[in-house]
Amino acid sequence: MNDFVGMEDLLQDFLMEAGDMLSDVDSKLMELEKNPGDAALLNEVFRGFHTIKGGAGFLNANELVTLCHLTENLFDKLRNNQLTLTAELMDVIFAATAEVRKMFGALQQSLQPAAAPEEVLQALKDVLGGKTIAATAKSQAKPATAGAAPAAPAASPAPAAPAGADNVDWNALYNAITGGTDIVKEVGATRDEKKIAEAINEEESTKKAFGRRSTDVPGATVGRRAGDVPAAEAKETTIRVDTDRLDQVLNLSGEIGLTKNRLTHLRSDILQGRNDTDTLRELDQSVSQLDMLVVNLQNAVMKTRMQPIGRLFKKYPRLARDLARSLGKDVELVLAGEETEMDKTMIEDLNDPLVHLVRNAVDHGVETVEERLAAGKPEKSFVELSARQEGDHILITISDDGKGMSPEMIRNKAVEKGLITAEMANTLDETRCLELILLPGFTTKSEISSVSGRGVGMDVVKTNIQKLNGTVNIHSEVGKGSTFSISLPLTLAILPVLVLRLADQSFAVPLSMVREILPVTQEGLQKISGKATMVVRGEVLPVLPLSQLIGWGSSENSEVGVLMQFGNNSFILTADGFVGHEDVVIKSLDTFRPKGVAGVTMSSEGDIVLILDIKELLSGVNGT
Repeated sequence: MNDFVGMEDLLQDFLMEAGDMLSDVDSKLMELEKNPGDAALLNEVFRGFHTIKGGAGFLNANELVTLCHLTENLFDKLRNNQLTLTAELMDVIFAATAEVRKMFGALQQSLQPAAAPEEVLQALKDVLGGKTIAATAKSQAKPATAGAAPAAPAASPAPAAPAGADNVDWNALYNAITGGTDIVKEVGATRDEKKIAEAINEEESTKKAFGRRSTDVPGATVGRRAGDVPAAEAKETTIRVDTDRLDQVLNLSGEIGLTKNRLTHLRSDILQGRNDTDTLRELDQSVSQLDMLVVNLQNAVMKTRMQPIGRLFKKYPRLARDLARSLGKDVELVLAGEETEMDKTMIEDLNDPLVHLVRNAVDHGVETVEERLAAGKPEKSFVELSARQEGDHILITISDDGKGMSPEMIRNKAVEKGLITAEMANTLDETRCLELILLPGFTTKSEISSVSGRGVGMDVVKTNIQKLNGTVNIHSEVGKGSTFSISLPLTLAILPVLVLRLADQSFAVPLSMVREILPVTQEGLQKISGKATMVVRGEVLPVLPLSQLIGWGSSENSEVGVLMQFGNNSFILTADGFVGHEDVVIKSLDTFRPKGVAGVTMSSEGDIVLILDIKELLSGVNGT
């Protein structure tokens, strides 16, 4: 269904401009809460809502116009000193901006947004009418999702079984789950709006954490108000590019065209029998020039995909602020390195992990005001989210000045929950103990709350970061705080690899994992507990044949060993030989992906080369 037939271009322009404007408004609101008397900030927020209202008017999005008009009037009174900005009033304002963002989600699906909830509109009208807002504001102060995946929902008592529950129509229940019927109507449960909302949140949280079913329809509005589509479900399909970068791409394309014409002319000369030294030298020069131009064009095109990570970061201060208020904590999220650029597709995929890490820092990391005062700390706690480029990688860190984590407590909790055995726990050092929090099902909370307790969040972080070929490292000091460091490649579109040979087949491994290439001899191999090892500079490392990892059986011709490292794991991968280093363009396997294969590429000879997912291959090897 499309409610904007003939207005698609206008709608997309509005969403791009208004989406950026709303994110900017959220950032300014966070500043305004710290400096409520700043007239310039009040005017900028007022103009933001006024501009969004004007664009929505062109699209006949009347419900969005109504909400923005009420909020605009509120800020008009604030800047004219007819109202005073308080924490409770800020809750009402943030509730309004959250509804505006939901309406944007509906517009991204080409649907007219439904009216905002009556309690939000009534709270705005009460404020404008001079009524007290203390009670109303509390009901509106909900942790913001920042356009991201919902957090694990609150534990709610199971609904009482309806009369005749023993005779439930299971076919109707199945159809309801798969979208065929109305579960409430068929099964006969009471339409309790609060319980239905909790069930919807539960379903959305699980779907975000574990992925969609193949039958799920993106952007479906089941269980929501008509036209109410979360913005997170509609990914942006447009990108803003500096015109200078586009000019560079155009110039390089023109130069490549001229070089192609020169090569065509030389080809014609060679076919006519001109094989003299001058002709061959010109051919060599033209091929070298084409090679340089193609590399430059690749780099220029990649830069058009690069976006400042600040566009993602600026969503999180609002998230931290709302969550801290709901938990009774005083937390400020500090951003650094917002100008750092990385691939736009990776920025989108980073959203869920960073949401969980920020929420984890506010919920688990920092203490309550009373606990901080008792520990001799300032009332306000700080969480820092930063990014910087290190070589061909991006390093993102989330640090807090909270209570830190005890490796011993984490180890005992993991044993208690049956995630590891007591024997295994005794072999872990402090770093490995901290990494236990990334295991599925691990949580330090004994009770499930609206924020945590289900043991899902940190597992989502690890899984999603690994999908981006990244790593997560944890450092914590009891009483001083914790730091989570995420290392990611700049882009996933072009991957530096080392190409290995096994018999007549080529395989590629990510160059970021390669530390050294070593010769393998029978004299250099040693058996420990029946497993092959090699000693490299005094360190005993396991030797894993590539043929064994991919299920080809053992190989007797392994002459090359590649010292591989990711995280704290190191081993030697053996193969028959290696071809060399290449920068390849990854082609994903959408319909069928064998275990351990991240994608494919093509060699310079025209052969298919499998790009191996080393982490997935190792997951099936005992003891790694």
